[in-house]
Amino acid sequence: MGVAPAAHFAARRAAQVMATNRPSLADVRALDAADPLRDFRARFDLPEGVIYLDGNSLGPLPSATPQRIADAVTVQWGRGLVTSWNEHDWIGAPQRVGDKIASLIGARAGEVVVADSTSVNLYKLILAAARLNPQGTELVTEAGNFPSDIYIAEGAAQTLGLTLRVAECEALLDTITPQTAAVALTQVNYRSGYRHDIAALTRHAASMGVPIIWDLSHSIGAVPLDLGVDGAELAVGCGYKHLNGGPGAPAFLYVAKHLQEQIASPICGWLGHAAPFDFAGAYRPAPGIGKFLAGTPPMLSLLALEGGVDLMLEVDMQALFAKSAALFDLFATLVTAQCPELLLASPQDPARRSGHIAFAHGGAYAIIQALIARGVIGDFRTPDIARFGLTPLYTSFDDVYRAVAILNDVMSSGAWQRPEFSTRRLVT
Repeated sequence: MGVAPAAHFAARRAAQVMATNRPSLADVRALDAADPLRDFRARFDLPEGVIYLDGNSLGPLPSATPQRIADAVTVQWGRGLVTSWNEHDWIGAPQRVGDKIASLIGARAGEVVVADSTSVNLYKLILAAARLNPQGTELVTEAGNFPSDIYIAEGAAQTLGLTLRVAECEALLDTITPQTAAVALTQVNYRSGYRHDIAALTRHAASMGVPIIWDLSHSIGAVPLDLGVDGAELAVGCGYKHLNGGPGAPAFLYVAKHLQEQIASPICGWLGHAAPFDFAGAYRPAPGIGKFLAGTPPMLSLLALEGGVDLMLEVDMQALFAKSAALFDLFATLVTAQCPELLLASPQDPARRSGHIAFAHGGAYAIIQALIARGVIGDFRTPDIARFGLTPLYTSFDDVYRAVAILNDVMSSGAWQRPEFSTRRLVT
């Protein structure tokens, strides 16, 4: 899909503004006026007085979600009771929402199912993939991977009797060998936003008969994805970041059609049975992607996720990423001019990054806390990263301009050095 004409014009105009290295408030407001995605902002319930730059951690509340959940509680559950499994198709929701997510990642109907958490789904697919490749003796992941993914890989390796190899990014190609049973990678680095080339790494691994499981948690809803074209066969991802499904929203799992009859889920739950309501004494896996279901779906959170997915299906992803790149360039340009002590830690090439921008500074934690106190919500990632989500559906160019002005004041005034901002909290 090409970039829509309005988006192409807006992206070109943004590039012209950034080329001056001194964008003004009038410049950024003109960019907002030309933004083809500007009307989506009204589709979210954003609090007044807050510049929200953490949607890559938890997406905000879509305005339509409260009514959707109220109906699910008072009508579907409250009045329909158990009949809603059929009357409102609760029982088909994991596949129904999965098919919608498939449209966002370049997969086909019947290749995606919504279930469990990203961690549980990753564990399922690592075991399932490695068992398809019994000659392998090693499981490979990346040193910069999200820690939970590394923990899951470590546990899976122990279960399978494999050696876990944790490779640096630049050594991945050499680390994937015919001795590799499976590879588990996150496409987008949660700190820097660096984005792997799915097609190139999948091709390299496939040449040795090695499957890759891709974690798309920081990719879906942030960058254009086409797993079918890229040759990816296995993937997982979460629903509460760019899909705006709510805190703890269920995750999704993707298995390419041609692999589904060969692969087996290591968790043989009742809803993954071929005939779950027969209550048979022996397990018989469901055909296709349904075998990767396990327990009863969490319907309230699943329906909230469906609302976020429905909203995302209205978006031209090429236009969204064009705006994301322009927001990044504006943020980087302003910080370079106003806060040179913050070092850009994200790739400058849009093809190699996703939907957030990261800066390194020894006081990153305190800086983020000082910003939050002034209504700019970003987040901190250890040891020294200040991270800001650039989510184009509800983040404006004006938001970025004002956020950097506040950041400049926090830095130049020394406000970030106040002792109350250095006390670590559980959630940052």
